[in-house]
Order: sequence, then C-alpha cells, then structure tokens
Amino acid sequence: MAKGYWVSVYPAISDSERLTAYDKLAGPAVRAGGGRTLSRIPSRGGRVVAHEAGITQRVVLIEFDSFERAVAAYESEAYQKALVALPDGVERDFRIIEGID
Repeated sequence: MAKGYWVSVYPAISDSERLTAYDKLAGPAVRAGGGRTLSRIPSRGGRVVAHEAGITQRVVLIEFDSFERAVAAYESEAYQKALVALPDGVERDFRIIEGID
C-alpha cells in the first residue's frame, strides 16, 4: 500500500508566536493520526537549497502509512482544532499526496 504524505510550504509567516500555538496542537494530532515528521526546515536546523521558484522558508514533510490515513488525520477533530489556531498572517501551501509503492 502506498504511503501518504503531508507537504506544507510556508512562503510567508508574519506571526511566528501564533504559529507556535498551532504547532503545539498540530503535533499531537498528527502523531495520533499515525504521522511521522520527516523534515521540518529550517526550524530544526535542516539545510535547504532552493532552485527555480523555490523558497527557503519553512517546509514540513510528514509521512503516514497510507494516503487514506493522511486524509483521515487531516479531517480529524484534533487537527481541525489545530487549524483554527493557524494565524491569518501565515501563507501556507498544503497538500496531501500519495506516494509511490
């Protein structure tokens, strides 16, 4: 079964304190849904080299055992509560994608 991934790219963050509040709610919700954070740069010291229209701001990659689990985690009550805490001043490109077997 193909894995599922959350891919979040943050081109603009104007309220990092409120983003931290979102993180505190989102982390447990993601883990409860079976998600594993594979990368969160640059906030955890990871390196990034941006090409073409790429950005060097925050990028988060989370893996789930299946695409269906990734969708279910997003739709969970706990994660929906986290989304309410996501500040208006944060621009985010979020996708749920299916991996290749």
